[in-house]
Amino acid sequence: MAKTSAEKSANAAAAPEYPLTTMAIVAPLVGWLIPGAGHLIQKRYVRGILLMVSVVAVFLIGLGMNGRIYGPNGGDILEMLGFVGDLGSGALYFLARIMGWGDAPAAHATADYGKTFVIVAGLLNFIAAADAHHIALGKKP
Repeated sequence: MAKTSAEKSANAAAAPEYPLTTMAIVAPLVGWLIPGAGHLIQKRYVRGILLMVSVVAVFLIGLGMNGRIYGPNGGDILEMLGFVGDLGSGALYFLARIMGWGDAPAAHATADYGKTFVIVAGLLNFIAAADAHHIALGKKP
């Protein structure tokens, strides 16, 4: 049976509203640029430090395994997705590109695993930035 407009407005009033604050915008941006910092500026120190250590460690392990750092390109779809995953690491990605890390040709089978580690570090950082956003909105304690 169709709901009346009064029932729809009652359901809308019962749904919690999460106001978009400055912290809800700044926290994910800072958290993306510096892994874990989105939580640190919200005084979630343990979570922020754990995320920072995790993302940086996975990124450095990937580089240590001669993992490739993807650059922006319009070629193969897998390379574009790899670029998006790498870009998720924020400042680590830009530092690696500036320093020329991850440009070596894959000479070992471990380089493919290293590339995957670097991408996973970026994806983990995207999730951490989204988590910082939800905390700032009040959706998550």
